[in-house]
Amino acid sequence: MVNYFSTRGGGGPVSASEAVLKGLAEDGGLFFPDHIPALTKSLKELSEMSYQDVAYEVMQPFLSDYTEEELRTCIRNAYDSKFDTETIAPLACADGAYYLELFHGATIAFKDMALSILPHLMITAAGKNHIKYDIVILTATSGDTGKAALAGFAGVKGTKIIVFYPKNGVSPIQEKQMVTQKGDNTFVVGIHGNFDDAQSGVKKIFADQELGKLMADNGYQFSSANSINIGRLVPQAVYYVYAYAQLLKEGKLAEGEPMNVVVPTGNFGNILAAYFAKNMGLPIAKLICASNENRVLFDFFRTGVYDRNRDFVLTSSPSMDILISSNLERLIYLIAGSDAEKNKELMMQLSTSGKYEITPEMQEKLQDFYGGYASEAETAETIASLYKKCGYVIDTHTAVASCVYRKYKEQTKDETKTVIASTASPYKFTRSVMSAIDRQYDGLEDFALADKLSELSGVKIPEAIEGIRTAPVLHDTVCEKDGMADIVKKYLGI
Repeated sequence: MVNYFSTRGGGGPVSASEAVLKGLAEDGGLFFPDHIPALTKSLKELSEMSYQDVAYEVMQPFLSDYTEEELRTCIRNAYDSKFDTETIAPLACADGAYYLELFHGATIAFKDMALSILPHLMITAAGKNHIKYDIVILTATSGDTGKAALAGFAGVKGTKIIVFYPKNGVSPIQEKQMVTQKGDNTFVVGIHGNFDDAQSGVKKIFADQELGKLMADNGYQFSSANSINIGRLVPQAVYYVYAYAQLLKEGKLAEGEPMNVVVPTGNFGNILAAYFAKNMGLPIAKLICASNENRVLFDFFRTGVYDRNRDFVLTSSPSMDILISSNLERLIYLIAGSDAEKNKELMMQLSTSGKYEITPEMQEKLQDFYGGYASEAETAETIASLYKKCGYVIDTHTAVASCVYRKYKEQTKDETKTVIASTASPYKFTRSVMSAIDRQYDGLEDFALADKLSELSGVKIPEAIEGIRTAPVLHDTVCEKDGMADIVKKYLGI
């Protein structure tokens, strides 16, 4: 049985289903398992399983108070025809690396991999814990989480979802995906500010006890669909195990042979999930953390100092335009020897002075990680060169990872087989992708660019793009960053 504790030490253990429901611990900490369980099936056995069966084997030990029937039902409802391939997360080999395509779900980004199952885990958890309140999902997005959460929760009885996004900090396609979202229980708000402002605002609302009481009096309780929710993090560990299993099945890896993983990283959830998989027994050698020009994580791995006091750069990979990587707190807690007090002290420093420094002993425990970053010019050049060399088109976030991997190989001469997390379809960032391939396309509008990309890549335009081409805007609310709580109260009528 796995129970969950706050990374900041407040309160006793909670069950997995309670952690999924709450999203964030009462003291502002993140829920962390009392131990990371080992895989119970051999890699060989996993290699003969479907994605759905691998998902069960990876998730069950973490979500140990869900019955087998409950968890298998959640998995079956999540990983179905919403994905455009039965494989769910296929691998594509290009230029000596394996690209793990995590964008075959309804909103063509990796967030679908976890946000397809989170609503099912949450509703099941509400039933198990006899929750009478409606659950209000409150989420900040840097572009992809928002749409994937909206799509997952739209029409789900007993829930409402409110998504805040930086008004001028997402791609035009990302924004159109969100503001055209149907569903009586969905609400989308642009804020004047960046993603960190949106994320901090959401955390502030969660911590507002007065508002929490007002919510309860009106039959509501908050939860989160961000990667701070353990119900988001655990499903993300699945696809790393599945990728290894597929490479083993295809004879590309021998059983037990290590692989490297490269992850384009913003909020640190996706790469942390890979670290969880490694700690479960998956033979991952290096976890390569790829940053864009907001290189706060690159600097952290290099120096042991996390410092968000720097200019915020708007890049062509907006889902990584983040200076406060929330999930890093879970890693800090772990390398501090699960010392909640030490972690709390560092997080307090981050919120007051915007920086903290870990001890040399803690830094020593980060040997599994390698930090790298790619400039805007390098990102564009990587898209162009991979297309010219292999005819394979990647999005801007995946290009950051691909570029960092190339630099890592040049620096280390490491020839370990490597999986690159391909986190979004190029169709989500058509302007940046097409401009990188050839500047002649710069004058075209976004949907004309999608048509041209389809022509070049031979990949059909996904329904996620076709469906919003002429869809009406249903959400046009915009607020200041300090007006978020008022917007929530107004929407809920409290």
